[in-house]
Amino acid sequence: MDFQPTEDQKDLRAGVRDLLAGRYGREELRASVDRAAATGLSVDRELWRELGAAGFFALRLPESEGGVGLGLPEAVLVFEEAGRALVPGPLVATHLAAGVVAGAAEGEAVVTAFDLDGGLVSHLGEADAMLGLGGVPAGEPVRSADPLTPLVRVSMRTQIEARYNMPGPEEREAGTLLTAALQLGSALRTLELAVRYAKEREQFGQPIGAFQAVKHLCAQMLVRAEVARTAVYAAAVMEESLAELAAAKLLADEAAVRNARDCLQVHGGMGFTWEADVHLHLKRAWVRAKQWGTAARMEEVLAEELMTEARYRAGEPGSAEPYARSL
Repeated sequence: MDFQPTEDQKDLRAGVRDLLAGRYGREELRASVDRAAATGLSVDRELWRELGAAGFFALRLPESEGGVGLGLPEAVLVFEEAGRALVPGPLVATHLAAGVVAGAAEGEAVVTAFDLDGGLVSHLGEADAMLGLGGVPAGEPVRSADPLTPLVRVSMRTQIEARYNMPGPEEREAGTLLTAALQLGSALRTLELAVRYAKEREQFGQPIGAFQAVKHLCAQMLVRAEVARTAVYAAAVMEESLAELAAAKLLADEAAVRNARDCLQVHGGMGFTWEADVHLHLKRAWVRAKQWGTAARMEEVLAEELMTEARYRAGEPGSAEPYARSL
């Protein structure tokens, strides 16, 4: 099996990166933060429609249903670029809603989902629909760590109804993997920011990247990002493996959070200021680490799958074939 991206996949990734670089660069990101602070709204509806027109949400929808007809590996590459650009909004839920909720595939509708523990829902106040429910429920706003991910707490009754009507196991697993891809993109971006700053910032007459402590931080960031990339890509092509999926989410969450922290350290005092973008990556990584599967849940899944596989390989009586269950 060839795990290297094909030329078409590379072109797809490059096209999405160019689209986002031209449409949602640093100025647009900071404008989104200011707008969210003033209005509580973080989703750029015009950008949402542009993503829909580019096939972002309909990427895995069959061509017979008006979609692009590609698979999960291509979706992972596309979501990686969205994570790199820190595009705000319920990207995963709207992607999963394509073909289910009217307007989701085209980016005309913003769809959220019950993908957080504690009764929390992201972007509920600006959503047109919620996966698993006929409409958009009411809720109580909760302060979020990420200024571009507003949170609302919904009632227990709404939680039960939403969970009961959520998409099937395959789509829930896709949601977990696509969230891991967003985290991967953020981890790669903070690595780039750290290396660039280490080359530009000078102390004692030389770039700070020449100092061993900074070199070690950047090297550790590279290793985390590449290990996470390998795990996420492998899970995308080995769709039947829950162990691969759980490992991908765990590694991507760790890479996103720890790389953002190390990037902040490389920036020094500058990294702690509101003007720097590093804190936006860290805060988004914290929230995403709780979406579509927490670390505790992924660890349980991974441990269960590994034990099941061990019993199956050992030929224990009554042992089931591994990877037969869902998240």
